[in-house]
Amino acid sequence: MTAPSPPRVEVLGIRHHGPGSARSVLGALAELEPEVVVIEGPPELDALVPMAGDPDLVPPVAALVYAVDEPRRSAFYPFAAFSPEWVALQWAVQRRVPVRFADLPATHGLAEAVEDDGSPAPPRPGEQPARPDPLAMLASAAGYDDPERWWEDAVEHRRASSLEQFRHVREALEEVREQLRGDTAYEVALAEDERREAAMRTVMRAVLRAGHQRVAVVCGAFHAPVLDPATFPPASHDTALLKGLPKVKVAATWVPWTAARLAYTSGYGAGVRSPGWYQHLFVTPEESVVSAWFVRVAQALRDERLDASTASVVEATRLAEALAAVRGRPSVGLTELTDAAQAVLAEGSALPLQLIDRTLVIGQELGSVPESTPMVPLAADLARQQKSLRLKVSATEAVLELDLRREAGRARSALFHRLGLIGIDWARPAEVGRTTGTFKEAWVLEWEPELSVAVIEASVHGTTVATAAESSVVEQAEQAADLAALGRLIEQSLRAELPAAVRRIVATLSERTARQHDTLALLTTIEPLARTCRYGNVRGVDVEEVAHVLRTVVVRASVGLRAACTSLDDDAAGAMRAAVEAAHRGIALLDEEDLRTPWHRALAAVAEDDAVHGDVAGRANRLLLDAGELDRTTAGDRLSRHLSRAASGPAAAAWLDGFLTGEALLLLHDDDLLGIIDEWLTGIPEEAFEDVLPLVRRTFAQYQPPERRQLGQHLRRLGRSTPGTPHAGRDATDDVDLDRAGPAIAAVASLLGLGAAS
Repeated sequence: MTAPSPPRVEVLGIRHHGPGSARSVLGALAELEPEVVVIEGPPELDALVPMAGDPDLVPPVAALVYAVDEPRRSAFYPFAAFSPEWVALQWAVQRRVPVRFADLPATHGLAEAVEDDGSPAPPRPGEQPARPDPLAMLASAAGYDDPERWWEDAVEHRRASSLEQFRHVREALEEVREQLRGDTAYEVALAEDERREAAMRTVMRAVLRAGHQRVAVVCGAFHAPVLDPATFPPASHDTALLKGLPKVKVAATWVPWTAARLAYTSGYGAGVRSPGWYQHLFVTPEESVVSAWFVRVAQALRDERLDASTASVVEATRLAEALAAVRGRPSVGLTELTDAAQAVLAEGSALPLQLIDRTLVIGQELGSVPESTPMVPLAADLARQQKSLRLKVSATEAVLELDLRREAGRARSALFHRLGLIGIDWARPAEVGRTTGTFKEAWVLEWEPELSVAVIEASVHGTTVATAAESSVVEQAEQAADLAALGRLIEQSLRAELPAAVRRIVATLSERTARQHDTLALLTTIEPLARTCRYGNVRGVDVEEVAHVLRTVVVRASVGLRAACTSLDDDAAGAMRAAVEAAHRGIALLDEEDLRTPWHRALAAVAEDDAVHGDVAGRANRLLLDAGELDRTTAGDRLSRHLSRAASGPAAAAWLDGFLTGEALLLLHDDDLLGIIDEWLTGIPEEAFEDVLPLVRRTFAQYQPPERRQLGQHLRRLGRSTPGTPHAGRDATDDVDLDRAGPAIAAVASLLGLGAAS
């Protein structure tokens, strides 16, 4: 009786996300026609295979595996249209060939130690030496100093599709692994590789026990030499390596991915620097790869309003092919394309090509997943709202302006604010231009793959965006360290249209305010509460409870302001000044008598108290002056007193800084104040000037360059007066050039019927 022939197992060692590898894999699968396909990846991905044939699953996509109880412990497994793993998966699904994933199960991998923030714990310095790069060794042996370029020349640009090519790759990597034996860095990394390869062999043994006779294994080229069944160690060896590993409960799903995240710069180490170019290389017929690329480059340049003629496209194509021949490359690569485009289409400048690098070389594609994809309820609710509000999910930045007077604008705004409260930063606030209205918002929308994890993490707060945001903000309120944080949460909840959350936080704020004796904490609460009261009508929310708390806070802060402003050092004075400014902005925003009166009274007490730190006292005087509560004569007297020779230089400079912060118009239109400051500066003794100079320079540096220039010109025209008689005694006609003014005076006199001016 003839013994049955042994199963045929072909190990296809590939480079992840390599279009040449993907094309070779398709050819090898067509030649072998396997009964089962084994693909490198954690076995948890087996559950996602049935959805791989859905036409709505459009790459780039990623398989996301996460720890159910701690979603931040997660791992992405990206797939592009040109990924060898993806084409193998699609080939098998279309032919109803079983697919198995083989690697260390994610239930073990995600149970490894993580940092407090949930990110993988990095090796400590000196703990793990740099791991040798097998591809770099092969490239060096072939005379290349760039392993990426060697792989492209040796594999990616060669259109061979036979199984023989993969056998050559396997033999080359087998020799590299043998040479690495004994290398310290390799031996350190080998422990992890051995566990992964043991898990791969475990899956392959199960496949062979099922009776399959033709098996194709698609894996990273480095692992290929140890996945040949003829070289398998005893099963007990692999079992021992996998015994006792920690476990966590995990789940898997498909999520959209982006072309940018396939690049090295994304930090995911996906192994492809130019996904846009590789996509082009994979889908374009070989005979038109170069010309079609330059057509796309020319079109992109024209979109940027740069010249790119048809003749220049033809010339660039010829130059790229010539460069490849001179450099001894088997076909034109991205380096030759870039050099030719810069020389011909960009006239030698690299800048135009930088403009289109993101759109062409990297790409802007965002994949999509079917609606039937397993997702947490929160993700499903978000998807429903994105669809109902007609919000496009895109990997490229898009600016969206909202009119809050319209129902659709308010609904979108509420969604964006709610997402921000639960840490899903899909939409970021943007400037709305010069408008000062309260009915307009602008947002920058950009979907990034990490947001899929953020959605899963936020699902612990609720099953819908609204309930999750409300639960999260109430939890934040309970943990808030100060009153200012509560005030900001009220404002955020108002914008997110969460009335129940507003009531809960207001109750918490009211309770804490009654027990709060820190004036600084009370001051920092005023502005966010005032904004809430001012703009509550835009959101249609009753803010009477907030207004009641605000009145209480303002009165209590006003009563304690003067005492809180005494005995402050420089740092404490800076914090107090910032709090006073914020409170003043809030009160001015509402302009209500019952708020304004006690506040101005408190500011007046601080402004006239010489025991208060100059930074705070000077600022209080300026705020009162701008509000019309302090006349210029009194302000000038106080400025003169604090800049007198009796005051120390630093103290005087601090008072001056507080007083002058704001617009420079005060000095440009008040010669008396400007004269006092000029006289003080010119009279500072030389030994004290070095101490004062940094403070004064900081003060005037706040003005815009044109304002500083106008001040200098104004001082030059004023000239210097003698001490004690600053510029008040000047003749009003000193600055008038009568010769130049003569024609204008004559014209005005004629218009008034006064006759010719003599």
